[in-house]
Amino acid sequence: MSQAEETALPPRHWEADVLLRDGRTAQIRPIRGDDGELLVDFYGRVSDESKYYRFFSPMPTLSDKDVHRFVNVDHVERVALVMLLGGQMIAVGRYDVVQPGEAEVAFLVEDRHQGRGIAQLLLEHLAQAGRERGIDRFVAEVLPDNQKMIRTFRDAGYHVASEYEDGVMMLEFPIDPTDTSVGVMTSREHRAEAASIDRFFHPRSVAVIGASRRRDTIGAALVRNLVTGNFTGRVYAVNQSSEAVSGLPAYATVNDIPDEVDVAIVAVPAEAVQDVVLDCAAKGVHGLVVISSGFAETGEEGRQRQRRLLGLSRSYGLRLIGPNCLGVINTESAISLNASLSTVMPPRGRAGFFCQSGALGSAILEKVNNRGLGLSTFVSAGNRADVSGNDLLQYWEEDDTTEVVLLYLESIGNPRKFSRIARRVSLRKPIIAVRSGRTTQGVPMGQMVRQIAAPVQAVDAMFRQAGVIQVDTLEEMFDVAQLLAHQPLPRGRRVAVVGNSDALGLLAADAAAEVGLVVNRSVALGAEATAEDFEDALDQAIDDPDVDAVVAVYIPPLNVSGEDVANVLAAVGEQSDKPLVSSFLGAEGVPELLRVPDVAGQSAGRGSVPSYPAVEAAVRALARVVGYAVWLRTPDGAALDTSDLDTARARGLVSAALQRHPEGTQLSEEDVVALLAAYGITLWTERAADTLAAAQEAGEQLGWDVVLKATAGHLRERPDLAHVWRNIDTPEEMADAWASLNALITSTDKAGFVVQKNAPPGVPVAVGSLEDPLFGPVVSFGIAGPMTELLGDRAYRIPPIGERDAAAMVREIKASPMLFGYRGSEIVDVAQVERLILQIAQLQHDLPQVSALDLPLVLVGADRVSVLRASVRVDPVADSRSDWFARRMPTVPGDTLPG
Repeated sequence: MSQAEETALPPRHWEADVLLRDGRTAQIRPIRGDDGELLVDFYGRVSDESKYYRFFSPMPTLSDKDVHRFVNVDHVERVALVMLLGGQMIAVGRYDVVQPGEAEVAFLVEDRHQGRGIAQLLLEHLAQAGRERGIDRFVAEVLPDNQKMIRTFRDAGYHVASEYEDGVMMLEFPIDPTDTSVGVMTSREHRAEAASIDRFFHPRSVAVIGASRRRDTIGAALVRNLVTGNFTGRVYAVNQSSEAVSGLPAYATVNDIPDEVDVAIVAVPAEAVQDVVLDCAAKGVHGLVVISSGFAETGEEGRQRQRRLLGLSRSYGLRLIGPNCLGVINTESAISLNASLSTVMPPRGRAGFFCQSGALGSAILEKVNNRGLGLSTFVSAGNRADVSGNDLLQYWEEDDTTEVVLLYLESIGNPRKFSRIARRVSLRKPIIAVRSGRTTQGVPMGQMVRQIAAPVQAVDAMFRQAGVIQVDTLEEMFDVAQLLAHQPLPRGRRVAVVGNSDALGLLAADAAAEVGLVVNRSVALGAEATAEDFEDALDQAIDDPDVDAVVAVYIPPLNVSGEDVANVLAAVGEQSDKPLVSSFLGAEGVPELLRVPDVAGQSAGRGSVPSYPAVEAAVRALARVVGYAVWLRTPDGAALDTSDLDTARARGLVSAALQRHPEGTQLSEEDVVALLAAYGITLWTERAADTLAAAQEAGEQLGWDVVLKATAGHLRERPDLAHVWRNIDTPEEMADAWASLNALITSTDKAGFVVQKNAPPGVPVAVGSLEDPLFGPVVSFGIAGPMTELLGDRAYRIPPIGERDAAAMVREIKASPMLFGYRGSEIVDVAQVERLILQIAQLQHDLPQVSALDLPLVLVGADRVSVLRASVRVDPVADSRSDWFARRMPTVPGDTLPG
């Protein structure tokens, strides 16, 4: 073994939990020197045909020399990744460098695991490892009749070139990610995650582990809810000390059950759950729903127990909901699954609901039932050790029975992935989210995720950018959901108000103005208005081309039921292609009187008119839906044209800086100028001036018409301190400026004087970016100066972004009128501002080593943008964005993979 092989260690992030095509989990990690026995056992299970395809000759066994060579690699020029399942090696993929930038790649997958997408996953992770090691191209030798392997390479989305040589097919392809290869990877991830969740919602059989004969126990409640909920599959009770539970035969272990088991509901003491995992793995159970508490929510000992539970479950291919969760529900009549602690089986509906807290889950189901909203499916993920909201989004995207997605989020374990998936799902189905801890960015004790370091505004911007309708409370979530579930989307912001109360009509108009809606039509019918009056007024409002939505207000006179008006509202709502909301009798939800029967007759159908106890709530809900509709109909716009960017130069510059300063560094002015220039941004030159003579020399070099300014943090951009002297044209004027500023500023030795060309007048703006450990790249924009910082008036987005996001950033800050001719001032060149935002966003997207970039002073005029100051810090990255081009399941911070 070489010295390099003895000492080299692979990066930690090369270890990954992954999801296979069938929705089961496995683990990938670099091969180790002590893997010889695992390799020999694995090779012994591989068929002769597969061995021949791998080595092009009969090779029934591996010699000791072969084993030593295969398991000992340097993780640089020789890299090997293995896939493990249940402690056994089931596949190995490797590459060996054949010349600088080029490596030969090969795979071997155990026959009974072929067809599960394993080779594609290994290729994905090997390509990412290769890119990190400076590899540009993979080559492979494949026998012509090894069609599975040829298809693996071609289906990966890379441009594969091939030729024949001595009866062997030679394949080669560059491994830089392409739109096609990323699309293939995203599609594979989507199918796998959706498949893994589908098994939880459509089990043919469920085992309740910890089922008890005592009625007041959790296990008994789970069995009772499954049976009384009319689950159409088989229910098995597992209890070591009973022969029967709730009329069902009881089995001592899951393995004793004579039939297959798809899902196990676990309600045993926390310390016994690991034994249950092993029992379920041996039985071939697909997934676990762990109701048991006593995990991360209890402290450090519980956190360690949860880590072991997650690692053990994934190592044996099981997906896990929980622990400390309420359970799962599927209201589909063909399934009727209530695998939860809730005695409430919600009515069939169009909304899928994900939450984390078990206690809150019960309250949510009660609220759903009271409102008559109806759910398609429900998941309470508890401590969310494994299955998360991201998994449910992948499932609901393809689920035809779910039309609206509801999320109650207490934490976001992988914001980058959430943003990526939510952007796609929102194009097909509205997502409504409540995020607790929004102000503090706090994480509940049981949620073993890293706290988000990005500003609150950045998280909010990520939701808006993805089209997610973020609301403040559960009540508002249901307000919006019942509108989206039963009414069409509005075409715009124009509203008609029709009612029999002038006072409520005025309240509706005020509420509309407050949330950005425009009341184009207001009809006051009077207290004695009849059903016919309402029908005429509603028909006219809906037929009005200047109306996009209608708010109906009905408060009945004394001793009047309002049933006739209700019938009118229901009939109009069913036929209208514009949304109709109401404040009818102060009712909440979808009252029986306003319902249109669903096709199955189980719940309120399309066209049912939602009612709100207060007209303001109706208007707020409508405004949220209008915002979503506008987002949906606004195209992303073109991305930045990168053809004229010199990204290779930028990467080389950053790499060189980190080679000189491995711990990270602030780039020199020269490097900052070069880095920005690679992305088409010109930074104005400034010269440091420690003395008057140096300032005068700088003025001469810059050709005069310069400014002298202090750049120290306590002086820069402070409105109460004069730290800039402009329009200096001669050495004498520079002397006057020097004397004046030195008289005004104390501690002039710390002022940081610089000389710079005098810039054309303009509005000062600031553009910045940073690399967040959870989010990845974040870009910001605002008017420059301390007031913006104090008031938090900044816009944020998560790259990659297009023209739509850049335009929105410029317009959504409160100070944006300064850019559009405020009080008669000149309108600035907004297009150039937007381009600058796109350039910075692209730079941050391309270079994760840029930990912080700041353009604190950019003057924007009517025909130009002048970047006057800039700073850039670079830091080494270990696994930042390591899941962008090699999909991996999130793990608990600090975890190591078993085995």
